[in-house]
Amino acid sequence: MTTTTSTWAAELSAALGEQNVLTDPDVTASYARDQAMLAEAGTPATVVFARSTADVVAVMQIASRHGVPVVPRGAGSGLAGASNAVDGAITLVMTRMDAVLEVSPADRLAVVQPGVVNKALRDAVAGAGLFYPPDPSSYDWCTIGGNLSQNSGGLCCVKYGVTTDYVLGLEVVLADGRVLRTGRRTVKGVAGYDLARLFVGSEGTLGIITEATLALRPAPQPPVTLVATFATTAQTGQVVENVVTGGLVPSLLEVMDNTCICVVDDLLHADLDRDAHALLVAQSDAGGEAAVREIEALAELCRAAGADLVHTTDDPAEGDLLLAARRMALPALEQLGSTLIDDVAVPRSRIAAFLDGCDAISAARELTIGVVGHAGDGNMHPTICFDPTDPDQRTRAFGAFDDILELGLSLGGTVTGEHGIGSIKVDWLEREVGPVSLSVHRAIKDALDPQGLLNPGKVLRRAHVGDLAVADALVGRA
Repeated sequence: MTTTTSTWAAELSAALGEQNVLTDPDVTASYARDQAMLAEAGTPATVVFARSTADVVAVMQIASRHGVPVVPRGAGSGLAGASNAVDGAITLVMTRMDAVLEVSPADRLAVVQPGVVNKALRDAVAGAGLFYPPDPSSYDWCTIGGNLSQNSGGLCCVKYGVTTDYVLGLEVVLADGRVLRTGRRTVKGVAGYDLARLFVGSEGTLGIITEATLALRPAPQPPVTLVATFATTAQTGQVVENVVTGGLVPSLLEVMDNTCICVVDDLLHADLDRDAHALLVAQSDAGGEAAVREIEALAELCRAAGADLVHTTDDPAEGDLLLAARRMALPALEQLGSTLIDDVAVPRSRIAAFLDGCDAISAARELTIGVVGHAGDGNMHPTICFDPTDPDQRTRAFGAFDDILELGLSLGGTVTGEHGIGSIKVDWLEREVGPVSLSVHRAIKDALDPQGLLNPGKVLRRAHVGDLAVADALVGRA
């Protein structure tokens, strides 16, 4: 460490305790990146574990005083490089702030710290007959703070929406160490700008969330489940359109392409239809006969579209087994090599065109691409499989990644539905939102983080004055 680094690292140790400030490069390296294994990552100078809001305040005051960048980090389950380290920065790990502070059945809300695991929150409120709906695929280890920072979604979005739909209020530590409390505990409230939701999805670039007040729902009824297979993407897309126009609101509507069907069958030996071009999994948690009727109506839509197989069950255990095939799609694709996971949302009327477009990209780039996604809201996850030790495959994989984003935009979609921009899609955000929106983004960033210390290089390119000052400071410490 240089003298400058030693100075602020010593201040961190004095403020938080030496046991909560790590500087050993062999240890800090394990906190350098998230699950986007091909996104660029630097080397943190220190890894700091916060235990309270006061700890985060101390970190930001020290960082602000010395001009040191800070990268907030949860469990590291992200898929866009949003928590990847920056050279010479502080990586601030929030997982030790893991308390469920309050559950209020009367107000249908919970107050939690950011290190609470998504599933742990679900379990904590279940005893009160309540339910926290957002359920990313990594729900059993991702944290609420990360979910808030990415505005995560999940399998239940078609009925229940995404993380931002459940945010009532936040406590946020700003770049200069001030603590902002914004939002409310009431069902309604329109006093001032909706600052709470400004921070949701900001990927730690505007402030560090240290507490969240979250809305809850009544616990759902045991689901009724449907699985259907189709010979064409056109049939699959037609069913999704008819679900929407027919007024059905299943609690889950997921799609897998043939590549995913086959790799999941290889992994689970689940006797899936390997000849099917697409598979739909749907659930209804409307309860009792209402759920049975909703799933039967969806089954009729599948049959009318020419489904090869339609199977329904009201047995929750069998439903879990059917849903397990969908949840295992990404782990199964990882058996084929390294994966580059995309995250594109398109209008639901264009899902079939998107699936066909991914097939064409797979053929043109001569790479395996499996597509799994949330058909109910049009959020697709094409996953590119390749050998990273082969330079040509690596180049083609990144080319396919860009092709998929281009395809999504051409169909009226967006370059991210739930994984965020992170560091891997900064260029694409500029293409999607345009210069006016980008200037507003930068104005907000500069207003809240004038030194450019918070998670630099994520969401926005490091091109404004505050970021240049940080770059100069890093050069001075090198």
